[in-house]
Amino acid sequence: MSGRPPEDRVTSLHGAGGELMGQFLAERVLPKFRLRAAGPIGLDQLDDGAVVDLPPGRLVVTTDNHAVKPFRFPGGDIGKLAVCGTVNDLAVMGAQPVAITMALLLEEGFPLADLETILTSAARELADLGLPLVAGDTKVMGRGELDGIMINTTGIGVAERAISDAGLAVGDAILVTGTVGDHGMALLAAREGFHLQTELTSDVAPLWPLLAPVLAAGGITAMKDPTRGGLAAALNEMARKAKVGIEVREDVIPVRTEAKALSDLLGISPLDVACEGRAVIAVAADRAEMVLSLLRAHPLGQEARIIGTAIAEYPGRVVLATGIGGRRFLEMPLGDPVPRIC
Repeated sequence: MSGRPPEDRVTSLHGAGGELMGQFLAERVLPKFRLRAAGPIGLDQLDDGAVVDLPPGRLVVTTDNHAVKPFRFPGGDIGKLAVCGTVNDLAVMGAQPVAITMALLLEEGFPLADLETILTSAARELADLGLPLVAGDTKVMGRGELDGIMINTTGIGVAERAISDAGLAVGDAILVTGTVGDHGMALLAAREGFHLQTELTSDVAPLWPLLAPVLAAGGITAMKDPTRGGLAAALNEMARKAKVGIEVREDVIPVRTEAKALSDLLGISPLDVACEGRAVIAVAADRAEMVLSLLRAHPLGQEARIIGTAIAEYPGRVVLATGIGGRRFLEMPLGDPVPRIC
């Protein structure tokens, strides 16, 4: 036996800190990314950290683990999701992304071709945003100790004025930037092998290019991205934190026909299912139509809607005005009905 590792699979040596790991990073990982640091310290030198010049403003930092299953889904993959999810957490806090880190946790035997596809996808999103990868890490777990791949990302952003998801006030208009439930329903359809007449596609996308003009225009009081738990969880969290009520109209909440059909079939509300390229925005009432126009001028915001209002009644609760004229509470989901979606 030669003892040479397979050339098409991840092995324990790819994360062991030796020569093979160095080759792996230098030949397969780092060339895909734009690397930038202030001076000689950074990921391009494989140093232990990075130095990043930051523009004036308040520093905003977020971190997230991504364990989506399947790792490739209609509209994206775990690489694109990791970048977009991190950028979006910054964006809804009013922060311009300036740098990102990425740590890979790989199962021994994971196909290198799949890893290359994932890294290419992540690198493409970063390049489109002009966002550098400044630090990273790779670890390999034994077979059966991990389900293929997990990615951790940390995002660094700068905000002139940080936005909280708790800042809405009575009278504020509530907007959503597009159709809800697309990501979770697309993953569920792909995971369970549903053969639909029209393929559901994830909405995964970076929100900063959509939200930057809106933030510059002013009037935003609160924002949140409706990921796990979907729109229902996002609205309930905003209402609870601000100690106000929120009333939304069911008939104006945008839901794709395909997502609605699958949700009816499975008994899962699209309002409880994750999005990965949408934002819920609270804005002063006199600025709502202006913000709506700005959103609709961007490709990601063409389906944006004003869906409700912050109210004094029912503090901490969300009221859904139904299409048949009734009203009921839209409860906080106990958990996301579609696990492993991000």
